[in-house]
Amino acid sequence: MNQQRKVAIVTGAGQGIGLEIAMQLAKSGVNILLNDVDEQLASRAAREIQAQTDASCLAFAGDCSEVALINQMVAMAVADLGSVDIVIANAGITLFGDFLSYTPEAFHRVMQVNLAGTFFLAQTAAKQMIKQGKGGALLFMSSVTGHQAHKHLAAYSMSKAALEMLAKNLVIELSEYQIRVNCIAPGATLTERTMGDTSYEKVWSKITPLGRPAVVEDIAQAAVFLVSDRAKHITGQSLIIDGGWTSVSPSPYE
Repeated sequence: MNQQRKVAIVTGAGQGIGLEIAMQLAKSGVNILLNDVDEQLASRAAREIQAQTDASCLAFAGDCSEVALINQMVAMAVADLGSVDIVIANAGITLFGDFLSYTPEAFHRVMQVNLAGTFFLAQTAAKQMIKQGKGGALLFMSSVTGHQAHKHLAAYSMSKAALEMLAKNLVIELSEYQIRVNCIAPGATLTERTMGDTSYEKVWSKITPLGRPAVVEDIAQAAVFLVSDRAKHITGQSLIIDGGWTSVSPSPYE
């Protein structure tokens, strides 16, 4: 195992955008600790990355909104791969619901996964990066819904907007340690989940200025750039990747 390679933790990476980010990082020479709440997805994704790259990829299954699991994950990355240099906090959940009937249980679950999970993963990883003394890169997964209102996503949208403010605030806290913090905000993207809706691609192709929703590679390429040394003077920023949708913001429900 090459201990000189950078090491990335990627959460929510069993499939979709997270898996593609992990795959492209591995292809660029980064060793990966891959997390997903679904053990089978995590193991399968890690095997896929091992088969297609020469990077090491370890699966770590579990709910990464739990602080105890976050601590275990960071410790495993250090013990088995040698360091923690990059963290992609990709894990998140979307619980749709009308504002007037949204339940406390749904609200707290969205905040626990999307906000607390990201906050405490960033905190734990930053402490390790400071100990290593080499700096590092944190990347949070926001959304176009953090910029534009979207029906039945009040709680989710506020969680995504909050992540962008967290990235800005951590510039003050972490820049002295050469730790950079950025966000990406994907728009409509074709994944295993969204393609379950047979009308999804057609609707979003019609209302996206560039004529199609994103594919996972579109999002992953931006993520890999932002955590790479090519972006070493970029921090506190949020990059929207939506084919121009937020410039015009037509609703998919009309």
